[in-house]
Amino acid sequence: MTIPKSMIIRLLLLFVFLQILSLPDLSAQNTLGTLRGKNFNNVTLEASLKPFKKNDKAYIREVAKEMFLQWHALLRHADTVSVMLWTSDGSEILDYKGVPSQPMEWARYMGNPNTEHEVNSGPKELSIHERAYLYLENPPKFTYGDLKFIVQALKEEGLKVTGKPIRVGETFDPGPEFAKSDFKYKKHREILGGSAMGHNTMVSCYSVLNADSESYAGFPKGIPANTPFGTFLGRQSKHFLKDMGFDFLWLSNGFGYGVEGWSSTGAIFNGKGFDQAKLAATKDKIAGFWRYFRAECPDIQIQTRGTNLSAGADLARDGVDLRSIYKDKNMLPPPNSPWAALDGDFGLEMVGYMSRMAELPDERYLFRYYTHDPWWLNSPWLDRYGREPHDIYLPMSVARINKKGEVKIPSHLSFLSIDDSYGNMPTQVPDEVTPHILKARYDAPTAPGPLVWVYPFDEYHDWAYRYKDRLPEIYYGDWLIRQAINNGFPLNTVISTGSFQNVVKDKPGFFKESVLVSIVPDAGSTLEKELISFVKGGGKMIVYGPAGHAGPAFLELLNLKNTSALEGDFSITSSYPGDKMATKYPDIIHHSALFSGGGIATQVAKTDDKGTKILAQMTQSGNSRDAVWSRALPEWQGGKVVYLRGTNSSKFNGGKLLNPDDPSKLFTGPLLMRYVLSEFGINCLIEKENPAVKNPVLTVSRSNNAFFFSGYNPNSTITNHFKLPQGAPLLLGLETKLDKGNSVYTLPTSWNRECRMFVEQADGIVSYKELHSGEKGIDKRCQVTGLNNATVRIYPPDHITEQTLNAYVNAGYPWKKGRISVKKGDEKLGKHFVVENVTGSLTVSW
Repeated sequence: MTIPKSMIIRLLLLFVFLQILSLPDLSAQNTLGTLRGKNFNNVTLEASLKPFKKNDKAYIREVAKEMFLQWHALLRHADTVSVMLWTSDGSEILDYKGVPSQPMEWARYMGNPNTEHEVNSGPKELSIHERAYLYLENPPKFTYGDLKFIVQALKEEGLKVTGKPIRVGETFDPGPEFAKSDFKYKKHREILGGSAMGHNTMVSCYSVLNADSESYAGFPKGIPANTPFGTFLGRQSKHFLKDMGFDFLWLSNGFGYGVEGWSSTGAIFNGKGFDQAKLAATKDKIAGFWRYFRAECPDIQIQTRGTNLSAGADLARDGVDLRSIYKDKNMLPPPNSPWAALDGDFGLEMVGYMSRMAELPDERYLFRYYTHDPWWLNSPWLDRYGREPHDIYLPMSVARINKKGEVKIPSHLSFLSIDDSYGNMPTQVPDEVTPHILKARYDAPTAPGPLVWVYPFDEYHDWAYRYKDRLPEIYYGDWLIRQAINNGFPLNTVISTGSFQNVVKDKPGFFKESVLVSIVPDAGSTLEKELISFVKGGGKMIVYGPAGHAGPAFLELLNLKNTSALEGDFSITSSYPGDKMATKYPDIIHHSALFSGGGIATQVAKTDDKGTKILAQMTQSGNSRDAVWSRALPEWQGGKVVYLRGTNSSKFNGGKLLNPDDPSKLFTGPLLMRYVLSEFGINCLIEKENPAVKNPVLTVSRSNNAFFFSGYNPNSTITNHFKLPQGAPLLLGLETKLDKGNSVYTLPTSWNRECRMFVEQADGIVSYKELHSGEKGIDKRCQVTGLNNATVRIYPPDHITEQTLNAYVNAGYPWKKGRISVKKGDEKLGKHFVVENVTGSLTVSW
């Protein structure tokens, strides 16, 4: 029987209508399920094919459905949802012939399958980095046609669960980690370089291929000799991604960003010196990869892992010109490095993250969180982090400021990964991780933090090619900030030098509550003029790094002169009492010119200047250099500048990263970055047993007029001492024993606390707790007890006024007695209200 065409059309329309009716009510979701305007543009669930333990279409659909159900509480806060498949190691793209029935090698292993030992073989004492096991006794076999169905199933089942568009992405990794690759390690070893996982183990993005007569989807007649790898990958990707139904491509582990994604050395820096002559050619090679790739695959969105380091370090060591790469507008910039956080090196993670977000291809950028590892038999949330959310709250407290003066938080969120090395997807992980992610997002910054890094994104790229002697300075700057953060410097906000100049012109008071952190600008530059104007107009600033290229105007601002450069061991003296320890820090510091941007040559120019205060000096064989000093003049309207030359206190001893000096033997120079904050009324001091006990990592961010203190204590025996210009910060839900006006806390490994109350009081035990509303029209009520003739500063949400803020002294429910008035506080300390001479308890509500 033939069915009329009109009937078929009517049936199809009915089917579509029924499908629409079955979707969730998105209007209700958008109204009720929001993050107060902080929804994610996209949330990506990364997964291998391991959860698809059977090559059965119904089973595949059930697994796909479960992926979205597990994370639904979070996905409701996203505009779109993506799945990124770790199908293989990227060789599935290289090997693709355009035939659906072609068998596909996939990542069905635990460990490294590209070693000399066969899978499931070798002595038991071999580590999984030396061999691999199959993750199942008999893992399923997949063809390219099966992969296409999996992509389709993910899109269809995801739409049913979330009611939102589902995008699916593919991955390319340059290394040997995930699947066997005959293409990389047998047929075309000429494309290998780098030594991240052994000598010549990583595909170099700017390599060229030897001739190959085999047929490929993009090269049906074979690969011609000297074909750029970017051309081959681009053309193969275009065919593969289109045929499989993929929407984007992820370039993993530093691919496209030089040849050494994990090491502090590279094509330019070998650990002993910088080969400036190679810089231009290396830049051209990397740019050539992107040019060749985009000529073949122009339209697909590219997402990138980037390196484990920072923009400045990558440029100086491996010729990675991020500014040129960012000209590709259809790409997402690299996220935070999960690898650094695994080692507790949050300074490296944060510096890499902030330096690469200072400028962007557009306003989008990504936060990535490491929940499971599908290959290496670890699940970071459960074992590496011990279910502690420090790598959620610290990087999610970071924000960038764009050229309009808008505070921008990550638009994209990604999870590596939702499955473990056995292909399991334990619900415990999304159930436990989701609340922390959402809380961090609710509390995400809405204003600059107390410290703002003015990052020299353009300057570094200009200096690298304009000068022959500044690569060490570029390299050093980011490593100094890395070590400062690892020693408790509470940095969370970044703005590029270019955007900063726009913002201070359009919004002169935008940074009035912040201390800027900046390099020494070039002589006669517009940045120099704006920084000078900022300080003389009442602004606060820390300047770090060598001053050899400073102009007369900036030298005058700092009261600085350059003399002969010295390096080596110095005795160091400081006016700061520093951290409290039974065993003090050593008074010897080592300054390496190679790792500290040159020798130390700075001194105060006019020693009789009444506005200058020398804070730290370094002395060697009777020759002294001024390492740190502050300067403030009455006509600067409260403005103040601190100059800190800076010593990296780390060096390259082989391996991957620069190794910090032993704090038991040598003073850690970047500690001074934290100590000088006292010049601006900020104390972040540590009480610990001895110098060998690692210091905490800390951020202080601002959200809806609150202060949020987030931290990681690698050693939970330490004690934190806090004081800001507003007074001693009170962390909600905790008690503190005040010490000389500082609030003192013993905090766990990971912590994140709101602060809306500051107290001026010398000592005593003070408690800050939230109470229930108990009154119509009141959203929040909190109480401070233990006050003794105290001044309390209150920072309610932005919309609260004197008329809508209620304050009571020594009162209780139903709040009919003890009501007092509040007054506006000094605008220099931001929007707040003050209550003075309070003894007993203070309760506030709004």
